[in-house]
Amino acid sequence: METIFPDYVTHYYLASRPPFLNLSDLGGKQLEGAIERLAREHASGATSRLFGRRYMELRRRTEEKLRSLFISAGGQPERLSPHYFVLGSCPWYRGLARDMREVTLPLAELPRDASSFTYPDSFTSMALGAEYGLHQDSRPYHEQVYSIEQLQEVIDQFGLPDGEVADYRGYQHQPFEKYVEVQLWSDVPVHSWLG
Repeated sequence: METIFPDYVTHYYLASRPPFLNLSDLGGKQLEGAIERLAREHASGATSRLFGRRYMELRRRTEEKLRSLFISAGGQPERLSPHYFVLGSCPWYRGLARDMREVTLPLAELPRDASSFTYPDSFTSMALGAEYGLHQDSRPYHEQVYSIEQLQEVIDQFGLPDGEVADYRGYQHQPFEKYVEVQLWSDVPVHSWLG
């Protein structure tokens, strides 16, 4: 029997900023300033997300591996790093910060040759976290980048992650199976939100 899954994706962002900002699009002082601002927001309790001193190194390595696997699977990325979404919605992600906003898109509007997904999020799935002292349980769907056409097959096999809200303290050291992450490697479907 086929598992029913959401027919839309959600991008979460902070109300104080526009959607679809990506740290990987920044460099030098601009990136340094953004990381410092995010660290201050975490320290003030405005967000539970962590951005440690090696965050960008792990992020860039994760995105390079993600992109390489996507290309190997026949994907045609138009960007070096994707726009990030979750399949459906995720209470856990929404609760990461106060006053979180969201943009939703129908899954059918994502270009098939420029969209992929990982199970769960790409940081966990690309399996580089152990090198940075982060807990990593190996799962059969890790180190895989899937096409949107494979959603039914993968969800039928592994189910949908629960995405329920829990205590955020120490989340980076716990098994992380909260949502299916969808990557959009094109600006076209989101051009009206881009500055």
